[in-house]
Formats: sequence, C-alpha cells, structure tokens
Amino acid sequence: MERIDKLVELLQKLNSGDITPELRQEALKMVSNIDPLELSLAEQKLIENGTKPEDLRHLCDIHMEVLKDELDKLRLSLTSDHVLTTMIEEHEEILKRLTRLEELNSKIQKMNSFDKNTSLFNELLNLAVEIIGAEPHHKREEDVLFPELEKRGVTGPTRVMRMEHDMLRAKKHEIKSLSEKVENMDFAEFKSQLNEAAKYLIFNLRDHIYKENHILYPSSVQTLKDSKLWQTMKKACDEIGYCSFTPWK
Repeated sequence: MERIDKLVELLQKLNSGDITPELRQEALKMVSNIDPLELSLAEQKLIENGTKPEDLRHLCDIHMEVLKDELDKLRLSLTSDHVLTTMIEEHEEILKRLTRLEELNSKIQKMNSFDKNTSLFNELLNLAVEIIGAEPHHKREEDVLFPELEKRGVTGPTRVMRMEHDMLRAKKHEIKSLSEKVENMDFAEFKSQLNEAAKYLIFNLRDHIYKENHILYPSSVQTLKDSKLWQTMKKACDEIGYCSFTPWK
C-alpha cells in the first residue's frame, strides 16, 4: 500500500498543473517501474477521493512517454506506407491539436467575459473543425481494420473502440457548437460547458489513442500476418481518403 500511496501523492502533484522537469522525471521513473495493477489502484483511489477521471490529464502523457520505445519498435517493423504507419502518424497530429485545445480552454477559463476582439474563439472554432476532420481516420479503422480483426475473432477491442468513437464524435461537435454560439450565451455557462466538453474529449481521446497505439495496433500486426491482405486494406483506405492533417498529404 505504501507504493500506491506514494503514487497517489505524485499523481496529485501532476494534477496541480505546476509540473517541473524534476517532477516529470520523478513521474516517469515511478510509472515505468510500477505494476499496472498498482497504477490502476492509485487512479481509482484518486477518483474515490473526488478527482474526476478527465482531470487526470497528465497521466496519459506519462503513459505514452514511458511506452514510447514500444511504439517506436512497432513503427520500425512497418513500411512507411503501411496502413498502421499512417494511423500512428495521424494520432500524433491529433494529439498536437488536443494539447492546443487544452491551452485554449485554460486561457478562456481565466476570462471574465466574452471579448469579440480576441482571436481565441475563432481559433477554438477552427480547432474544433480540424479535430472533427479526423473522421476519415476513424472511418478507415471502422470499415477496413476492424472488420478484418472481427473476421478472426478479435471482437472485444473493436467493439469498445467503435463505442468510444461515437462518444468522442459527440463531444467534438459539442465543442464546435459552443464555439459558434458563444456570443449569444451566458459566458459563465459557456465556460462551464466548454470546460466539461474539452476535458472529457482531451482525456478520453488521449486514452483512446493510447489503447490503439499500444494494444489494438500491435494486436493487429500479430493477427493479420498476410502482407497481401494489408495491401488490399491499403487500397480500401485510399478509397475512403485521408485527413487534412495527414502528414504526407
């Protein structure tokens, strides 16, 4: 229990928002040496003490950094034009936009009233449109990758991912809608709704990407071993199309 209590204390410091390089290194070291069950128990303890899951916003970043080497190994095993290479690269672009959303929301939450002369709200709208623009990425997963896995009995992870896609879509459109009508809303109410939607999307989409990069995609490589099948899947993905931010576009 002592290790779990120490981890809870560390996660509380991370959640305070005042993250020094020393604290980040301490977190990386602890999380890299912690048992997954202990990490889950520490997160659960924080939630039981009143912390919202979406407020554990820095934990996904720490997870991803710890397992970065594993993701790099996966990427090195794939060709540059592989279906999964493109999806991983698109994930990186989506994560950049989530970081910017976090920054914008933080700035807006500090405002006392709507200011039409600031660029923050136009940027929020444009960012929401970009994040919604990830739809071809999800479509390629749902219509090309998932069915091949499901044919081979891998149904649990794909069912969860489809469900999460639907929930994430709703939050993306909620943020876009809020940014379009902010001028006609009570500003305190706008801030409250934006804060809830943004934090939900940031936390859950980061977690979703983490699970796809470190669980679903490696499982896909292990399950779908026929290179000709991946070539056929690549053609189907090309027909669906790509995102405006797909790196090689």
